[in-house]
Amino acid sequence: MVKRTQLFSSVAVAAVLLAATAAGALTGGFRGAAVAATNGTLAATAGCGKAPTLSSGTRTIQSGGQNRSYILRIPDGYDRNRPYRLIFGFHWLNGSANNVASAGYYGLLPLSNNSTIFVAPQGIDAGWANTNGRDLTLFDDISRQVENDLCVDTTQRFALGWSYGGAMSYAVACARPTVIRAVTVLSGANLSGCNGGTQPVAYFGIHGIYDSVLNISMGRSLRDTFVRNNGCTAQSPREPSRGSLTHITTAYSGCRAGYPVQWAAFDGDHTPSPVDGSPSPNDSRTWTSGEIWRFFTQFESTTPPTTAPPTTTPPTTAPPTTAPPTTTPPTGGPGTCAATYHTVNTWPGGFQGEVTVANNSATTINGWTVRLTLASGQAISSLWNGVNTGTTGNVTVQNAPYNGTLGANASTTFGFTATGNGATAPGNLTCTSP
Repeated sequence: MVKRTQLFSSVAVAAVLLAATAAGALTGGFRGAAVAATNGTLAATAGCGKAPTLSSGTRTIQSGGQNRSYILRIPDGYDRNRPYRLIFGFHWLNGSANNVASAGYYGLLPLSNNSTIFVAPQGIDAGWANTNGRDLTLFDDISRQVENDLCVDTTQRFALGWSYGGAMSYAVACARPTVIRAVTVLSGANLSGCNGGTQPVAYFGIHGIYDSVLNISMGRSLRDTFVRNNGCTAQSPREPSRGSLTHITTAYSGCRAGYPVQWAAFDGDHTPSPVDGSPSPNDSRTWTSGEIWRFFTQFESTTPPTTAPPTTTPPTTAPPTTAPPTTTPPTGGPGTCAATYHTVNTWPGGFQGEVTVANNSATTINGWTVRLTLASGQAISSLWNGVNTGTTGNVTVQNAPYNGTLGANASTTFGFTATGNGATAPGNLTCTSP
């Protein structure tokens, strides 16, 4: 892994950052047409099911009337029918997109196991002044280009960065709260603006207790924005003492469900790579990448699937290409389980379906089995919340270990993604309970 430049000249960097702020970095304007999605609304992008035209490497894009660039990293073995996590990694002042990519996107790439699409944008003048919202526009334009071509789970968009890159991640959280799921800000400050900044976004702040470039008070201020927005209980988290060579991570209590705030203070200066027990930063030994990865990947389905689902909870709303949903009437009757199919989402060459299993009886059932017949050309590629036998033609799905018991008038669901034309709903849908 290529080593990042660890410590700037405190006076020089602080002067440059403050000059950028004075030059209009806090304008934070952004275009009205943001990428369409909301936290908690699961949706696959228009790129799902398409043969991709984008490839890993440096890409150019027209944004705000300028030629901009970014580095794209597509997972090995990319599956066009699988929604992937999307992570933006913003570089530091005088850094570059290549620095971020070479360092494994702040150490997250080696942890991702090909579950994530990574983007490293390039800032103008190697920074993120975000003058007149130009860098937010770049974020929008890159997101649109990537999602129109690749399969992205729109509830799994994240951003992170160190120093100026952290400031830009904060700006994205403020201005795109319905687009971004969570951000991590390493040693950041309000330098790229905060247009909006009143809606909840999951937030993780990391800062050194004696940061000589951007004082830790600046990082606390960013954190407290989302402590308020996320409805967390205000507190003063413990921070390590000088010379302890440790870090303390605090998860705030009382936060709105799905919008946690986490704060990690470490005994160190202005660096993205602190190491417990050592005064020397080190990319390969730092604890930050592991904690960031755990923070981002907590936003998964809370129901443990027994078969391999998409990387995240599958989409439940349709992208622009979605055909009108198709629903089959419930099968079964009083005293039995009933199965109802719903076409949730379609895209060229694939679709997502969901089956609701309901107990219509007055007594608890223990276990259920759904049978259905897929149309010609349809094939299940992944299924969650159930155990399937067969992927084409006649398919049987039994309950998973955790959702087989249904009380009176209770229900559960299982879902799947499949290749083929989703316009034809599965036939011969039945539900039985032993």
